[in-house]
Amino acid sequence: MLRQTTTTLDFDTDGRGLLEITEAVAQWVASTGFQTGLLTLFIRHTSASLLVQENADPEVQADLDRFLARLVPDGDALFRHRAEGPDDMPAHVRSALTAVQLSVPVTNGRMALGTWQGIYLWEHRLKPHRRQVALHLIGS
Repeated sequence: MLRQTTTTLDFDTDGRGLLEITEAVAQWVASTGFQTGLLTLFIRHTSASLLVQENADPEVQADLDRFLARLVPDGDALFRHRAEGPDDMPAHVRSALTAVQLSVPVTNGRMALGTWQGIYLWEHRLKPHRRQVALHLIGS
């Protein structure tokens, strides 16, 4: 019989950069008792995003952040929306270019991530923020 459950996890960021949230999500999945299913993660913000990426070498995350900073620089004269500072609109663009929702299969009671894969919350603002990630698991 198919079941479903939901929760929301809160994460405090240190400002711009990638924060690995794999362990917190994995603990919640394990606590549900589900053996198979589909986990959906959704970040409830417009200036942060979610990402599945390599978690073995921290230079990967640093390189991704540097690349996006070059692609969408803070203070670009193109942007008029600056209600919360020069990083405000660039953070919205960065979020639009990345993902706000992820789907991860669950098998044998665990997320079916690859050996070097981790789940990251990507903070696009310069200052620390508290971010919420909604989780939904459907399965059995």
